[in-house]
Parts: sequence; C-alpha cells; structure tokens
Amino acid sequence: MEFKDYYKILGVDKNATQDEIKKAYRKLAMKYHPDRNPGDKSAEEKFKEITEANEVLSDPEKRKKYDMLGANWKNYQSTGRGFDEFFTNFGGGRRSQSGSFEFSHDFRDIFDNLGGFSEFFESFFGRRSSTKESDFFSGSTKSKSSAIDVEADLNITLEDAFNGCERQINIDGKKVKIKINPGIKDGQKLRLKGLGRSKTPNGPKGDLYLKIHILKHPFYEIKDNDLYFNLDIDLYTAVLGGKETIKTLDGKKINLTIPEGTESGKTLRLKNLGMINEDGTRGDLFVKVYVNIPKNLSEEEKNLFRKLRDMRK
Repeated sequence: MEFKDYYKILGVDKNATQDEIKKAYRKLAMKYHPDRNPGDKSAEEKFKEITEANEVLSDPEKRKKYDMLGANWKNYQSTGRGFDEFFTNFGGGRRSQSGSFEFSHDFRDIFDNLGGFSEFFESFFGRRSSTKESDFFSGSTKSKSSAIDVEADLNITLEDAFNGCERQINIDGKKVKIKINPGIKDGQKLRLKGLGRSKTPNGPKGDLYLKIHILKHPFYEIKDNDLYFNLDIDLYTAVLGGKETIKTLDGKKINLTIPEGTESGKTLRLKNLGMINEDGTRGDLFVKVYVNIPKNLSEEEKNLFRKLRDMRK
C-alpha cells in the first residue's frame, strides 16, 4: 500500500497551522470542484484527494495519528500487522475496559464493503461509502442486558444537512433507508430501533444510534443556524459597486449587490438563507467580502493609479 503525503497534496508544510491548511484546501477546492469542472474525471479525482487530505489534517486527532504513522511508516510496513495493534504498540491507541480496541475496525462487520476513499485512508481512519458524498461509518458498542446498543458515525455533506436527504445502508445484508430532515445538527443522533446487536443468536437486539457529522465544505461554514460564505471581488467592483453571483446550498443562484466603496472584510447579511431552525424559521447567510488587489500592473496602469491618487489629495 502506498503512503499518501497529505501535506504535499495540499501544498503545505508539515508545521502548517490550521488556518494555513484551511486556506490551502479552499483554494484547491475552488479550482477542482466538480461544479467548476463538469465531466472532468481527473479534476473529480483531484477534488476527492484534497478532500481526503483535508479530512485528516484539519482534525487534530486524525492529524496526530497520521503524523505518528508517517514517522513510523517503514516499521508499520515491516510488521505486517493491523493498524490497531501497531498504533497501540507505539503508544497512540487505547483499549476499552472490555479489552476491545476503540477504532472503527471493530464495527466494520456490521456493514457491507461499500468502497469509498483510498485504501490508505480506510486502513487507518475507517471506511467510507461509495456515494458521492462519501458517508463514513465507524463506531463502538455498549451492552444493555442481552441486547447490545451500537453507535456509529454517519458523515453527510452540508448540502445534505441544508436540504435534507435519504441514505440507504446495509446492516447484516438488510437494506435500511434513513431519512435525514433539513436542518439536522452536527452531533445529533438518529435512533434505529432494533438494529443493534444481541449477545445470543436469537436474543433481543439493541438499537443502532447514528451520530451525524457534517463534513467541512469548501466554500461555506456553519455556526449555529447561520451560514458564512467568503466572497472574493476585484478592486474595481469594490470601488464602483456592482453585482456578484453566488450559488446557494440548494443549487440556486442569487445576485448580490456590492455597494460602492465596499471595504475588504465587510460582511453582508442575507436574511433567511441559513439553516432551518426547529420552529421552521431559517438562520441568515453572512457573506464576507475580500477585495483582491491587482498585481503585475503595467506601467500605464500604474500611471493611472498615480493620477487617481493625486486627484484625491
């Protein structure tokens, strides 16, 4: 199995800060996003690769495990053992009181082999599904009488959380359809009654709890029920005003009016375009404007700016 250098994939240093990783991912995501490269398989694979790298490096716990793995990669390859045992021996893992290792590998037998991200990722951080949004399942179990409740993680995209969606998973060969309502929160649990485990072959089964995890989005951020979007505009639009188009999470395009004299860092508020609340109302969408300063100016352009500067004196 080939080692994946996630730092190299995102083009950042191994000592990069979380902010630097976020900026690098956002820049690459904008370049390779499928919406901007329809039908381009190479761009789709690149987007998948940078999303995988960001999923690890933007999570402090995953990044710590990944860095430990990188430092001991040759040792891992030579042992021929699973990552659970390897990681425990190098001091990074922990075992529960029952003695079972608390990683996603203990839970994989519940689900069919769904494919997903690279073999490298799945070997150390759990499986993902073959859907476009790459649902991720991991989990642990807890005993309650003869029934055993099972907990697992279900990753969804921000679009899924915004619009609502349906998911179909296989549990012991049984297809189960899951409905996710619009506005579901990160960390919220869905209970699937009677789909857990039992200590005995024909005994009563516990419940399956799916903990929702909303994946990071390349353009949007979510805070409570509000959405935040960073918009880059040119200097001329900032000075003179104009129109910019942004794509919302439900696929619609809205025209945003940029007032004359807009400063970099100014935030525009669009009411009722955020996430849905429990009472049916919506949060707001906040668009933060960043002004791009033109670079590599010709001498003629510089002279024009000098004239403008002198006129303002």
